[in-house]
Amino acid sequence: MATRSVSPDSAHSAVARAFSAGAPGYDASRRQLVPCFDDFYASVLARLPFADDAAPRVLDLGAGTGLLAALVAERWPRAELTLVDVSGDMLALARERFARRPGGATCLEADYAEAPLGGPYDAVVSALSIHHLAAPAKRALFARIRSALAAGGVLANADQVLGETPSLDRFQHETWLRQARALGADEPTLAQALARMEHDRPDTVRDQLDWLRAAGFVDVSCWYRSFRFAVFGGAVPA
Repeated sequence: MATRSVSPDSAHSAVARAFSAGAPGYDASRRQLVPCFDDFYASVLARLPFADDAAPRVLDLGAGTGLLAALVAERWPRAELTLVDVSGDMLALARERFARRPGGATCLEADYAEAPLGGPYDAVVSALSIHHLAAPAKRALFARIRSALAAGGVLANADQVLGETPSLDRFQHETWLRQARALGADEPTLAQALARMEHDRPDTVRDQLDWLRAAGFVDVSCWYRSFRFAVFGGAVPA
């Protein structure tokens, strides 16, 4: 398994510190902090148009511990995986996860908002990461993803999104807190999650779909949403 390192951009250093601090218990808390966990992640896989025996080239942005990439690998064992994350501690867990996988995975510690994405890829996926970027950086990233995808390639982004109005956004947040507590999230776990959320810069689904179209994506859509959690993306013309 190849591993490369690029110094993270200072704009993301705070995000890297926040996620590195929570790396050891990150996976264990996912089902509590993402109440719609199964449908949320399954909706990413459902959008990837690959045959069972395919070997798609897949880039995972903000891959963290490799949770989403592992689901891709389980579904497509021959997939060529590239994982990018700004947190070295998170990627260390991803390297452990893929250490015994035939073909492993390529891990790159970098700020994907600035670092070259490489490619071409058949799919770019991301989970709970791109919402850390401000709106202009999201728009720029979508254009760069479009350039990194091969003809017919797809982007599937599972992310947190802003409510369409301030009152709806408050409703989403209150619903999340209620659901997370009902699923067993204790107050220290919630406090750590809320600390990470201080770095969030979410935008509405509607705005992000517009930015994807402006970047040249087609078949742009949001195909799953549960309150603040949405899965959306688009495709490159074949």
